[in-house]
This record gives sequence, C-alpha cells and structure tokens, in this order.
Amino acid sequence: MRVFALVFLTVAACASQGAEPKVADSPCRTELFEGASFTVCDPGRGKIESVAAARGETPVRRLVDLEQQLGKRGTRVAFAMNAGMFGEDGRPIGLAIVAGREVRAINRRKGGGNFHLMPNGVFQMREDGRAEVVPTTAWKPSSDIAFATQSGPLLVIAGKLHPSFDRDGRSRYVRNGVGVGSDGRARFVISDDAVSFGKFARLFRDRLGCRDALFFDGSVSALWDPANGRRDLTVPLGPMVVAFKPAASKPGRVAPAKP
Repeated sequence: MRVFALVFLTVAACASQGAEPKVADSPCRTELFEGASFTVCDPGRGKIESVAAARGETPVRRLVDLEQQLGKRGTRVAFAMNAGMFGEDGRPIGLAIVAGREVRAINRRKGGGNFHLMPNGVFQMREDGRAEVVPTTAWKPSSDIAFATQSGPLLVIAGKLHPSFDRDGRSRYVRNGVGVGSDGRARFVISDDAVSFGKFARLFRDRLGCRDALFFDGSVSALWDPANGRRDLTVPLGPMVVAFKPAASKPGRVAPAKP
C-alpha cells in the first residue's frame, strides 16, 4: 500500500505540474514606473509595417478591420497599435509613407493641439531595419525609407524631455508612442493608466533608455496583442503600425485599402 501511495502521489504531482498554464508568447510586457502601469512592446527582429490611407483609399479604422485586411498574414501578427494623428476621415494629417510610397506629404504648418506642440516629429523605418525618430524640422526624404508616420509632440529629443512638459501635469490620458533604443530598435508603449506627458516621456528616457521618442496619441490609444488576447475597442482610428512575428519577416507589404 505504501508503494501504491507513493506512485499515486508522484503521478499526481507530475499531472499538477503539467497543468500549469503556459506563458503567452507575446513581445509585450508590463512595466511599472513611477506608480503607473505601462505595456511595452518590443518587435525584436520582426518586420514592422505601416497602414495609412491616401486620398481615394478607404482608411482602416479598427483593429478588427486590420486583421481582416491582412488575411492569412493576420495569424503572424505580433502586435499592432495606432500610430499618428489623423483627421475626421481617418487619413493622416502629417507625413505618411507606406511600403516606400508617400501617401501624405510632410506637414510643417503651425496650428493648435498636440500635433503642433513643437517640436513634433517623424517615426520611420529604413529598408535595412533601422528605426528613427526625427524632428520634423530635420526630416529629409530618402528612397530607403520603408515607412514613416508624423505625429506630435516629440517626447524625448536627443536625451532631453520636451521643453513644454511639466513634471507631472494635470492632463492625464491613456497615451501611446514609440521610442528608439541604443540598439536602433523601436519600443512601442501604451499606458495602462491615465498619465501625464512628463511621466510618459520619462518612461522612455529613464526606464527604456530611449534618447528619442514620439507621442502617437492619447485617449484613442489602442493595442492589439494577440498572444495575450487583447484587442482594445476605441473610437475609429487612423494610421497604424503592425509588427509581425520574426518568422514572418519576409518580403511582403500591406496592400493599400481600396474604396
């Protein structure tokens, strides 16, 4: 009986261990910083593409519509999020380059709102995989830009925070943006809590080590993280970025949406 009991306990222990839930294979992780929670997504070696509509094209306004447009490629998505400010029609109000094709020219006009809180900037990826955040005033066209999206304000500029930010201002929203680390790779972030511009910018500089970072949007910020079963529901979106799992890092583009 003792031998039987020992065998039973051993089998039960193995079964218990085998029943442990698997950890989601997601490039997105939670970071706690200055009392707030953030989701940080690192695409690693995965391919990143942009989605933005030109005049005469139908914008993709929801993350679920993005999955439908990608078709079979949707199964290879690592994550996606909104990326850049847009008008009521869902089209970008600033520079947008998709698959090497300029669908909206650079916007250097003055105006109100976050987009025009100067300096603003451009997030872009080169054909060789280098990610860059560039001030709008310094941006130059180039044939090796795979995609680009313009937004504002810049959060971190050459290691310094945007000069207009208070340390922890009263304007609090769920915000998202992108920064570039010392390794030349992009880090995409969405806050899980409503946070100020100052705290959001410090996360990129002080926790993630990004010398340059760009604000994408606030209050409409949304993330699709398939591995963790997350797909945020928001008001209709505009430009987006989508990162694929490394195995999907092969030639291929998101086709422009048709009317």
